[in-house]
Amino acid sequence: MLVEFCIGNYRSFRDPVTLSMVAADLRSQDKQLDENNVFAAGRGLRLLTSAVIYGANASGKSNLIRAMGLMRNFVLRSAEGTKPTGGIEVEPFRLSTSTEKQPSYFQIIFFVAGKRYRYGFEAIGEQVLSEWLFHTPTIREARLFERYGDSFNISDSFREGRQIKEKTRPNALFLSVVAQFNGPLAQSILEWFRAFHVVSGLDDRGLLEYTLESFESGEHRDTVRDLVKRLDLGINDVEVRISKFTAENLPSDAPEAVRQLASQMPEVEFKQAVVRTRHQKYDAAEQPAGIESFKLDEHESEGTKKLFALAGPLADTLKTGQILVIDEFDARLHPLVTQAIVSLFNSLQTNPHHAQLIFATQSTDLLDRRFFRRDQVWFTEKDRQGATQLYSLAEFRVRNDASFERDYIRGKYGAIPYVGDLGRIVSEAT
Repeated sequence: MLVEFCIGNYRSFRDPVTLSMVAADLRSQDKQLDENNVFAAGRGLRLLTSAVIYGANASGKSNLIRAMGLMRNFVLRSAEGTKPTGGIEVEPFRLSTSTEKQPSYFQIIFFVAGKRYRYGFEAIGEQVLSEWLFHTPTIREARLFERYGDSFNISDSFREGRQIKEKTRPNALFLSVVAQFNGPLAQSILEWFRAFHVVSGLDDRGLLEYTLESFESGEHRDTVRDLVKRLDLGINDVEVRISKFTAENLPSDAPEAVRQLASQMPEVEFKQAVVRTRHQKYDAAEQPAGIESFKLDEHESEGTKKLFALAGPLADTLKTGQILVIDEFDARLHPLVTQAIVSLFNSLQTNPHHAQLIFATQSTDLLDRRFFRRDQVWFTEKDRQGATQLYSLAEFRVRNDASFERDYIRGKYGAIPYVGDLGRIVSEAT
C-alpha cells in the first residue's frame, strides 16, 4: 500500500511536493464514496483506493509519474544495472541557479506486510549523496539506516546491512545492494517496488507484453478475457496463440524483421503471439449465424488494442492488491470505458485487496463527485518561475452541489491552460 510519494528538484519540480494517498477528514455527499474509496491501513490510518491528476499540457503531470518510475527502476536495478562509474538518471530543476547543481530528492512511504516504512535518497550526477530507511514498529518511527556519502549509520534492526556498506558503489543504492546479498528485509522492500507498476498509456507495446505474459503463464487469463469482453461490448471472446521457434523452423508468416534477426542469431528461441478477437455473426434475419474471428493488430480499433494491452496490468493489480500508476490514462479510450475502469478500483466488491490506481488524464468526464472524493483529485500548475506546484481539491472550499468539472473548466481551481486570442493571431498572420 502506498501512503505518499515526495519529489523535489527534479525536472519541473523545484520545491518538494507530496502526492498523498491518505484520506482527508471529510465526508462526501454520497456516503458510498467514503465506504468504497477509502480503506483502513492500521492504527487509524485511512488510505485512498485511487487518485487522479489534472493539469495543463507541460504542467508537470508526466514529470510526477516519471519521477515515480525513475525511483522504482533505480531501486530495482541499482545494484546490478549500474557500472562502477556512471550517471544516475536524475535531472535537477534547471530554471533556477540555486537548484541546477543541487541533488534531486525522492521519498516514499508505504506498507510491507502490515509494517510502515519511509525510504528515500538524494542523488546527483554519478553519486548518491544520501539515503535513508525508517520503519514504525510501534507508535514512534525508528531508524533502520542512514547514509551520507560514504558514511553509514546502521541500527541493530538492520544488521543484514552491516557487512554490505563497503560493497556499495557511490552511484548505487545501499538498499538495492543489501537485497542483492539476500538481506531479507531489503528483499521484501524490493518486492514491494516490483509491485509498484508505473506505465504510460501511450506505450501499447510495453502494456501488451505484460498482458501476453499473463496469457502465457495462465495467470489472470480468465480475468483479462472478462475485462475485455465487459469493457468492449462487441467482443465475445479473446484468443491468444503463442508460438516458439528458432531460425530452423520459422513460421511462414514471420515478419521480415524477425527473419533477419533469426538469421543473425540461429541459436536464439523467438516467440510470436497472435491475438484474435471473436465477434458474433448474424444472418439476413438478424439471427446469430456463427462467430467471426479477427486479428487484433490488423482489424480492431486503436481503442480496442489499448484496452486489451491494459487488461493485463489491470487484472494483475486488482487480484494481487498492487499499485498501478498510469500516465495518459485516457489515450484512445472512450470516457465510459475509463469510468468503468476507475469504478473497478473504487469498489469493495471488485477491489477487495485494496489495490491502488493513480493516473494522469485530460478527460474532465471523470472530474465528478460521483467518482471521486475531493482528496482524490490533484492538480499540477506551474508558477511564474516555471516550477510545478502540486495541490489537492481538498484544499478548496467546495459547495456540496458544486460541479467539479464546470468549476475546473472555469478556472476556479487553476491548473488549466491559458489559450489567449487565437483568432487575433490568425488574422494578424493573414
